[in-house]
Amino acid sequence: MDTKTIILIIYISYLAVLSLITFILYGVDKAKAKRGSWRVSEKTLLAFSLLGGAFGGILGMKKFRHKTKKEHWYFASVNAVAIIVHFALIVIISFVIEI
Repeated sequence: MDTKTIILIIYISYLAVLSLITFILYGVDKAKAKRGSWRVSEKTLLAFSLLGGAFGGILGMKKFRHKTKKEHWYFASVNAVAIIVHFALIVIISFVIEI
């Protein structure tokens, strides 16, 4: 296996793990919102999405119907932008950078 393939596998695995964590965070936050208890901060949810968990963030928003109202429009926007950025990084690693 060449270096580029190894880097891609590590990066995609990183994105998958962060997406799973982000999905879980959205579920935990929704459950806590229903109970009226301590919540996961919006900064934390958005940070996990930006750092690579955007796919899990979008799935969490849809599955748990969480952060989908008009006043939270920026959650969908941040997740969409993050997916585009991380997909672009995969393309750059795959086709542009010579390792």
